[in-house]
Amino acid sequence: MRYDLVIFDNDGVLVDSEPISNTLLAGYLTELGHPTSYEESLRDYMGAAMHRVHDVVLERTGQRLPEDFDDVFHARVFAAFERELEPVDGVVEVLEKLTADGVPFCVASSGSHERIRVGHRKTGLDKWFGDERIFSSQDVGRGKPAPDLFLYAAERMGVPPEKCLVVEDSPLGVQAAVAAGMDVYGFTAMTPAERLDGADELFDDMRELPRLLG
Repeated sequence: MRYDLVIFDNDGVLVDSEPISNTLLAGYLTELGHPTSYEESLRDYMGAAMHRVHDVVLERTGQRLPEDFDDVFHARVFAAFERELEPVDGVVEVLEKLTADGVPFCVASSGSHERIRVGHRKTGLDKWFGDERIFSSQDVGRGKPAPDLFLYAAERMGVPPEKCLVVEDSPLGVQAAVAAGMDVYGFTAMTPAERLDGADELFDDMRELPRLLG
């Protein structure tokens, strides 16, 4: 295989969390007087760290979100995860194949460490991702679309960027991978292919990934 490390995004790639979190985010912003539809939440915030939500609302309205915004939002998300969250269809088979083939992998997510771990415990993916394989935007100064998170993950895993493949489903994530000098495959199960411009490959079924890796 031409890659020494596969770096997975988390939300929408490993766990099927984007519909849950964006429904709740749109609802909470609307509740606070910033009307937001589910589609607008996906467009503006999918794949982003929480600071982007604050930045966009401030830029558009001149108003700051409440200080407890992140805590309230995450409490709602975690409660919904416990009720509804599932792994992305086919991802367990992919992780089994990578493990059997001896291909290193990790996760690099805009979400917090707590969010990643809550989701992995609920879906059973914690079996595959120990602490040494989990990287969050909390670990770096800037989240996606900056390349910092992917570069940090590669450094910690001991692999040069040009030997890494990123699996992403958001425009911000694709931009970050390209900026990091890494190949990136765009997962289009939820995201229109045209929004992942810049990806080296596009696929809509996670079970296709091992074949694409060669």
